[in-house]
Amino acid sequence: MRTISGLWRWRGNPLRRPTDVAEAWVCLLALLLTVVAVPVVGMVTGSAAQDSLRRSVREQRQSRHLVTATVLRPLAQAPPEADPDLGAPRTSRSRVLARWTAPDGTPRRGALLADVRSPRAGERFTLWTDPDGRTTTRPLDSATARAHAVLAGLGAAALTAGLVESLRRLLVWRMVLRRYASWDRAWSRAGPDWGKAGTGC
Repeated sequence: MRTISGLWRWRGNPLRRPTDVAEAWVCLLALLLTVVAVPVVGMVTGSAAQDSLRRSVREQRQSRHLVTATVLRPLAQAPPEADPDLGAPRTSRSRVLARWTAPDGTPRRGALLADVRSPRAGERFTLWTDPDGRTTTRPLDSATARAHAVLAGLGAAALTAGLVESLRRLLVWRMVLRRYASWDRAWSRAGPDWGKAGTGC
């Protein structure tokens, strides 16, 4: 609003300089870009991220399988690890030697982290595997994918707004420097005669 009022103020003002009008137009253009382009960039980026993440969710659901494993014996306690989706440490996981059957029917066994606090031989738990029976992380769920897409859109919008504002500041700074240089040239022309009789001052 200040930009629009600034443009109106310089309209027909005898004291206006070309740089004043140019600065007001730069600010108005930056305002329009912020109001129009920033939301569009955010929505396009968020939509593209959501489409990509939806494909990932579908692919992971098709390629990852939930199987049941059996504890053979507990191993040395592992330090708490962070859940990649929640970011919080998971203290209920224990390191165990277990056996499970791959989706293709192949028997598997190995050391892994089980979601049991005090594992005992014969105890059963579930884990995610790929088609070959190798352990993997759980598939991405739709809510997490949607949250990541929203964050991507917000990040792109904020980055665009920062870019527009940085460009505006750079242009205004260059205009101010040119204005100061113009004042210096005018002062150097008028300065030596300043205050002398007959100079029209």
